[in-house]
Amino acid sequence: MMKASNVVPFSPADQDHLSILERDGFVVLENRLDERRCRRLAEELEPWLEATPRCEGDFYGWNTTRVGGLLSKAPSARDLVMDPYILAIAEALLKPNCDCIQLNLTQAVRVHGQERPQAPHRDEEMWSWPTGGKHWLLNVMWAVSDFTEENGATRLWKGSHRAALDRGVDPAESVPGAMKAGSALLFLGSLTHGAGQNLTALPRTGIIVSYCLGWLKTYENQFLAYPREVAASFPTDLQQLIGYRIHRPNLGGWEGQDPINYLRERRGFMPHVDALTPEIEAQLKAHYAASDTRGGDGA
Repeated sequence: MMKASNVVPFSPADQDHLSILERDGFVVLENRLDERRCRRLAEELEPWLEATPRCEGDFYGWNTTRVGGLLSKAPSARDLVMDPYILAIAEALLKPNCDCIQLNLTQAVRVHGQERPQAPHRDEEMWSWPTGGKHWLLNVMWAVSDFTEENGATRLWKGSHRAALDRGVDPAESVPGAMKAGSALLFLGSLTHGAGQNLTALPRTGIIVSYCLGWLKTYENQFLAYPREVAASFPTDLQQLIGYRIHRPNLGGWEGQDPINYLRERRGFMPHVDALTPEIEAQLKAHYAASDTRGGDGA
């Protein structure tokens, strides 16, 4: 079982989760979903998991099933993505390094019986650039079924986010992210981890939701997962989280506009409108004010 120091009962007033996450690289929030919501999620996912062939590859696994684009396939997953407390943790962790955060992916993962342990890895490896110790990604593994050491609960190398990646780490030094269905395991994108070996005959099922810096290319192409006709039906805050939002300064725009306007059927000729950070706005205003002053002095 997971060490007790990393199993923290959820309390809206409790601000310790972020500090534990930054110290150890992971933390569990117990019982975030009740049995009814868990059952509904499982029912929505089951047809997709049944119809999808098993993965092919040494990273994805050979006896594992993965399904993406859950916001439309399993509508209950929207509540997981927009969980206000977890979003608050994600923003506290990531926003110091970006103007706004974005959804990196949603993915159902079913590890079938007798699947071998996944190789140790870090999810931030998808961006081949040094992070300089800054946080770029937050993962959330939601347990749809119970996660146990025997059925392949995620293996976590505590504190490994503070050292260089080593795929030769000792499995005995990892701990299992054991948790009951309805719980959520939060772990840093810089933490060494891997799906555990499922020694049972039954599968274990979870949903990965992850958030990253708003200026990074996401793991899952949100605009293909949720094209305009699908995204237009989402609430505005969810539309923005999947990328229909400009990232200051002027990154990811559409026709010089905030891309949310693309979903609002605004057409015709439109001006390009600045989307700058307050710091850059102030710098530009100061620059032009100084230029006007110099011009008035005959410079």
